[in-house]
Amino acid sequence: MTRRKSADGSARRPRGGLADKHRAILAGALTVFAQDGYTRASIDAIAAKAGVSTRTIYNHFEHKAELFQAVIQESATRVAEAQIAIMNSHLRKITDLEDDLFEFGQAWLTPMPDYAEHSALVRQINAECEHIPPAAIEAWQEAGPRRVLRELADRLAQLADRELLQLEDPELAAHHFAVLIAVPNPSFPGGLRDEEPAAMVAAGVRVFLRGYAP
Repeated sequence: MTRRKSADGSARRPRGGLADKHRAILAGALTVFAQDGYTRASIDAIAAKAGVSTRTIYNHFEHKAELFQAVIQESATRVAEAQIAIMNSHLRKITDLEDDLFEFGQAWLTPMPDYAEHSALVRQINAECEHIPPAAIEAWQEAGPRRVLRELADRLAQLADRELLQLEDPELAAHHFAVLIAVPNPSFPGGLRDEEPAAMVAAGVRVFLRGYAP
């Protein structure tokens, strides 16, 4: 099967009867990559999980690197859309800036069970990033984290237009907000108690407003 390329060089999704197999391959690959990582994952294991033959996988993707890039790009896109929906829900209408930023921060950091495999995949990437093709990491960052930060920068710029914030660089402000409300991993030694993440988000919001409030 000849696979056409999109403008960015990635494989276009097939149409018709091949679409179901394509989705099955991506879903199976996500599970295997999330469990085994990029280096240890095998096409045979992905084929078994997807319920297709290895030949079918190679009809859709030239090699494992291309498949991995497609998986992380699609998965990151879905997670980014869920995070942007949270953003819209909490930042579209502001009544009390500090309270609304706090509620948004808590919602943004709440684990999403529907995307547990994506979180596991990101942990695998962080653990073996030197072995992962740079193009795949770039695709993940652009479809996921960078897109979300750009959307947050747009929301913060809108608040600045309403004179609720004072910004010179909305993207820098978005980065500051994300860093300030980040909660350390509670599994680390001396990790946080259950009641502490909310307090850290509240403190991060206060520090953010000290720097960016008019």
